[in-house]
Amino acid sequence: MTEILPAGEPSAPPVTVGSRVFLLSPARCDGRRAKILLNERATFDLAVRLRTEGAPIGDVFSFLSGLYFRGKLAYARMFGQRPGNAPASFAITTDRGLVSVETPITRADLERFADVDLASGDERYRNPLRDSARRLDRDLGNAETVVLLGSIATGKYADVLIEIFGDRLLFPIDFVGRGDMSRGGLLLRRAREGQELTYVPVRGAIRRGKRPPKLDPRSRVRDL
Repeated sequence: MTEILPAGEPSAPPVTVGSRVFLLSPARCDGRRAKILLNERATFDLAVRLRTEGAPIGDVFSFLSGLYFRGKLAYARMFGQRPGNAPASFAITTDRGLVSVETPITRADLERFADVDLASGDERYRNPLRDSARRLDRDLGNAETVVLLGSIATGKYADVLIEIFGDRLLFPIDFVGRGDMSRGGLLLRRAREGQELTYVPVRGAIRRGKRPPKLDPRSRVRDL
């Protein structure tokens, strides 16, 4: 069971929840690593699969983002659970909303992702995210919660998702004040150790905070 501390009440008794779904913020699809992956002459396995039969979006985003998304994916796969083996981990995309991390995508899909500027709040991004979040909300049972593994410092993810999930939308309190690399390392450590983080509701949370102490270097997880 996961312990959830209500926002603003750090000393309150923890709330236990059952099944949970993770929403993973997207990788950048138009950067240097994307150019490597989209290179038609690339011969490594992921690039070949992307331009032929397709590759899981979770694997593709892990390549594009490195440690941060790899940590999110490992953590979500470890702790995500729903009845009947229903998908419990979803990647946020720029133009298709929420997509199960196991969904195969192709080169053409990745090129379309790169055409939409998520940071601008383009309706090509917001409308599919809103629609897919509504569908997911209808599918969830009363005991299921939704955990955002991504930044809440801006509203580009949180604002749309709060519209749909309200106080069911949680995030790891240990994310506050950390950069992407620190978050990725933290998530990999917790996945490896089988220990979940503490979650709090996104709505009403402090979105920016003091940088926490550095992770213990003795337990460092290297980005292979």
